[in-house]
Amino acid sequence: MPILSLLIFLPLLATALILALPTRYKSSYKYIALAITAIQFVLAGLCYAHFDASKTGIQDLGGYQFVEQLSWIRLDLGSIGKLEIDYLIGIDGISMPLLLLSAFVMLMAIGASWNIQKSPKGYFALLMVLNMAVMGIFCALDFFLFYLFYEVMLLPLYFLIGIWGGARREYAAIKFFLYTLFGSVFMLLIIVGLYFSVINPMTGAHTFNMIHMMNPQNYLEGSIFEWGGYQEILGISARLVGFIVLFFAFAIKVPIVPLHTWLPDAHVEAPTPVSIILAGILLKIGGYGIIRICYSIFPDMAALSNWWLGLIGVVSIIYGALNALSQKDLKRMIAYSSVSHMGFVLLGIASLTAEGISGAMFQMISHGFLSAALFFLVGVVYDRVHDRNIYSFRGLAQIMPKYTGYVAVAFFASLGLPGFSAFIGEAFVIIGSFNSESVGTGLPRWMALAGSVGILLSAAYLLWTLQRMFFGQIRLRGGESWSNALTDVNPREQVILFPTLALALLLGIMPALVFNNLNASVLNLVSFIQQFI
Repeated sequence: MPILSLLIFLPLLATALILALPTRYKSSYKYIALAITAIQFVLAGLCYAHFDASKTGIQDLGGYQFVEQLSWIRLDLGSIGKLEIDYLIGIDGISMPLLLLSAFVMLMAIGASWNIQKSPKGYFALLMVLNMAVMGIFCALDFFLFYLFYEVMLLPLYFLIGIWGGARREYAAIKFFLYTLFGSVFMLLIIVGLYFSVINPMTGAHTFNMIHMMNPQNYLEGSIFEWGGYQEILGISARLVGFIVLFFAFAIKVPIVPLHTWLPDAHVEAPTPVSIILAGILLKIGGYGIIRICYSIFPDMAALSNWWLGLIGVVSIIYGALNALSQKDLKRMIAYSSVSHMGFVLLGIASLTAEGISGAMFQMISHGFLSAALFFLVGVVYDRVHDRNIYSFRGLAQIMPKYTGYVAVAFFASLGLPGFSAFIGEAFVIIGSFNSESVGTGLPRWMALAGSVGILLSAAYLLWTLQRMFFGQIRLRGGESWSNALTDVNPREQVILFPTLALALLLGIMPALVFNNLNASVLNLVSFIQQFI
């Protein structure tokens, strides 16, 4: 059964049904989206259940699972050579956890969209197209196909923010679109350069196959990205230029400092379900792209540049945490906390150790569902009183005790309390970056210590927010009208929140549920890169 194709294209069936149904059936749109996304989550669960943890993936197509390969485009371009594009999809230990995470977060986003009233036909249709594109990104092994899904993802997000967002939604949508498009345009130039540098050894045709791009034997002698650094662009090795351009294209998504400024604006103006998707899935595409493409296609340049990447990760951790500490808008605070927490991902990847990269992957999974839960919790209050200012609330624990309990658990899980998933991810990143110097991969130990400071700062801004909003005497900016409007979490909201926070506890106690499946691929990637150190 082509299970990955079903995972990717099932949402298009939902889009077709939603667009075909007349507006008088608008109440059914959310049920169609929910049903298709639930089936998608079950399929992702089946992939996880039948995943062979011993297969390595990365540069070996035989190490990928559920592989589907079909000839898609074949052209003879004369003197330029033959063009070869395949519909090639498959997953390994790097993509499997993110595929399951994406299905879970999309299910949360549909649940958070239950009360959408403005143009529900367009909203749910766009949400399903976005769902399709995200799944395709994590499965694609042909660079042309990857880029296609990557670009398709931009349009639904642009309209979802620009139409259903807040007061400054047009500004936030355009800023998000321009930042991402800027990275995409330069990424396309590198893709074209790689295409003309690589041939399929079986057919002799130029190819976009990412697996062939990871093999130095497939590069044409004298080509722009030939291994060995013989070609130069402006006096710099062409392979280093290619690595840097691709890194910054994906780093915009992570996002790193100083390419992060689109994120707080997009989060603040986006509706709650779109914020859930941005934090839970979109930021992970950046980390995934660095591992899958930058590190796997340019392992020699990854080994050369990891000190700088580690430094960028540390700056993002500290800068994001300090900005979160100074925020008054609860949603903006969580947005800056995402910048800080994703800095751990970059630091772990830069360590070039099995512990660090495993920790970075675990941190992406943990941050994915915890940040989604945090943005959903902000949406609960905002939907009731349309205010997110931290100083507009005090004593909420007496008015909304269940809500306070969920917020407290989410905050403690996010700050890395032992027993929760974020602790495992951050601890492994710190261990990996601390060990990096001793195993010869180049990160100095002060970077690990600086990352630890970020954990302390995250405890400061989360606990301070908890104290300001939820404890003490009741004081609400809206007075009695707010006191009546601030009802506790309803059953629908609890159905969304409880599994998410239970998962944070489960993975904190049983991290092997993630580590077992990604271990072989991470070890393969580390050994692949370390041969160039």
